[in-house]
Amino acid sequence: MTQVVKQPVPVTPEAPRLGNPTIRRFKRDWQLHLLALIPVAWILIFAYKPMYGAQIAFRYYTIKGGIWNSEWVGLRWFMRFLEMPQFWEIVGNTFFLSLYSMCINFPFPIFMALLLNVMRNQFFKKTVQTISYIPHFISTVVMVAILNQVVNPITGLYGYFYELFGGIGVPRDIRGIPEAFPHLYVWSAVWQNMGWNTIIYLASLSSVSNELHEAAEIDGASRWKRVIHVDLPAILPTVAIMLIMRMGNLLSVGFEKTFLMQNSLNLKTSEVISTYVYKKGLGGTSADQAYGTAVDLLNNIINCAMLLLVNWISKKASQDEVSLF
Repeated sequence: MTQVVKQPVPVTPEAPRLGNPTIRRFKRDWQLHLLALIPVAWILIFAYKPMYGAQIAFRYYTIKGGIWNSEWVGLRWFMRFLEMPQFWEIVGNTFFLSLYSMCINFPFPIFMALLLNVMRNQFFKKTVQTISYIPHFISTVVMVAILNQVVNPITGLYGYFYELFGGIGVPRDIRGIPEAFPHLYVWSAVWQNMGWNTIIYLASLSSVSNELHEAAEIDGASRWKRVIHVDLPAILPTVAIMLIMRMGNLLSVGFEKTFLMQNSLNLKTSEVISTYVYKKGLGGTSADQAYGTAVDLLNNIINCAMLLLVNWISKKASQDEVSLF
């Protein structure tokens, strides 16, 4: 019997594709690149173009001289802020409000999302979600007005309960107590934003496989144990990302709410960097505009440094290499 020997089929090398691969991809997906030009243009116009005017932080800015023709003073305005008597008070208030707000407002949505996730009554769950979302859509001005009505010592709930429990005369106005300002600021934010901030955590919890819960339940894990060992680890990467983003705005305490709640009596604890920049930048001379720009630029530099630091710590501490960069 004759054995047939198969001859190997010669492989002809594929003809190389001419042209730059980047250009080929651009031609292939030109519609997507054209669509991406819209947000890119928005960022360039509203985020990068205004940086041109940030150089007045290093100049003795005058309207007559303009940005380029004003006298260059280097770090004069930065040193003025660092050497001012109220420096530590303003920076301390900013750090305290931001850290206090983060310690309260950051974990509460996580706890609420975990509780909502274990609810079996879907009608009650949706009702709680809807009610907790509503305050987020109230503007800051209206929210502060509601807060003022609630803590009003004469016509508000605070005055009503004071009289109900046997108080004599008119109680002290909480809005004028410096020590009460941080608590009013932080806990009103909990009421306004806690429900809305649970959305991203509920979305992460929805991706948890039911097989993990079934396996844990077979092993005898209670519902609380499953929350700790199944649900919580599943959302830790999301928690890490949200914490990094929150730390990037450590010194950027909300200006609108702080300014609206501020008065001459609580100024000791309510004056923060953002309100100070507003008063100096828009409430003074043109030279103060340069000074206000320098203070705000220093604030942004510190925020950027904190963002990079927390991102580095997260990469070192997380096994999943959770980071933004």
